[in-house]
Amino acid sequence: MSSPPLYTIGYGARDIDAFIAALRLYGVAYLLDVRSRPYSRYKPDFSRERLEEHLRQAGIRYVYMGEALGGLPADRSCYDAEGKVDYAKVIERDFYRAGIERLVSAQAQGLAVAVMCSEGKPEMCHRSKLIGKTLAARGLPVAHIDENDALIGQDEVLLRLTGGQPSLFGDEMLPGGSRKRYAIRGDDNDESTEEEESSDYTDFTDDR
Repeated sequence: MSSPPLYTIGYGARDIDAFIAALRLYGVAYLLDVRSRPYSRYKPDFSRERLEEHLRQAGIRYVYMGEALGGLPADRSCYDAEGKVDYAKVIERDFYRAGIERLVSAQAQGLAVAVMCSEGKPEMCHRSKLIGKTLAARGLPVAHIDENDALIGQDEVLLRLTGGQPSLFGDEMLPGGSRKRYAIRGDDNDESTEEEESSDYTDFTDDR
């Protein structure tokens, strides 16, 4: 039996029930939160503590990985002179590489994992432009659950970004950084408050 792909999802306009239904549709067992700040003023059910409890009741494990794979790293050297995140710098950092290795390990173990951020459209989020691109380059299957609960591949995300026109240069044409400029670290996709210190999960199957 083949391993499932590495899924990604953003809650976007969904309420918590619709979000969990989308996860169940694809058999997701582990949700990896890659928001730099895992809070939302307008959708409090997606703030870290409440989301973790909703998922626990649904039988889905929550793991926070925003410090390793968040779209707005704490490392200021990952930003360019205009205050935008430079993905070419991010992928060279040890914290990012360690996060990616955890995803690779999860896929190798056959775990049904979904990487989560706030943006509903995968083509507008670092989970495709950064994480998905990195995983695809490693030869791993990536499947994005879009805003309509449809499953699309990394190649289709590229087509969305290029207006449906195939690129002669493939994934290299994906944007190389965040859409916005930041004077200080904030969340690229979410309305956020101060970020809580994350737990040090050593393994997706750890019972902590």
